[in-house]
Amino acid sequence: MILWQGVLILLGMFAVTFGVRFVLFARADKVVMPTFIEKALKFVPVAVLTAIITPMILMPNQQVDFTLSNPWLLGALAAFVVGIWRQQQLLTILVGVLVFFVAKYGISL
Repeated sequence: MILWQGVLILLGMFAVTFGVRFVLFARADKVVMPTFIEKALKFVPVAVLTAIITPMILMPNQQVDFTLSNPWLLGALAAFVVGIWRQQQLLTILVGVLVFFVAKYGISL
């Protein structure tokens, strides 16, 4: 009995999720957005990622930490510099992670 309830719950969740998305995607080609909104929406991923990452970088222990002993800040600064300098996403990520781990665990290279 419990197995069937679980299956029915999963099927119901699938139907609701699929239904909502199908309706939105089926009508997507008929919706025309103004150009200024389309331009503004291109900045949404960057803004959301910044809002998620900034507290983690600046407040790793629930306190603001701008010191050089903050590995999150060092990794972020290194990634920022490499990102501005080289404009290569993979290199930026690798340098940021490498600097973070070296600062956090004192790995000698």
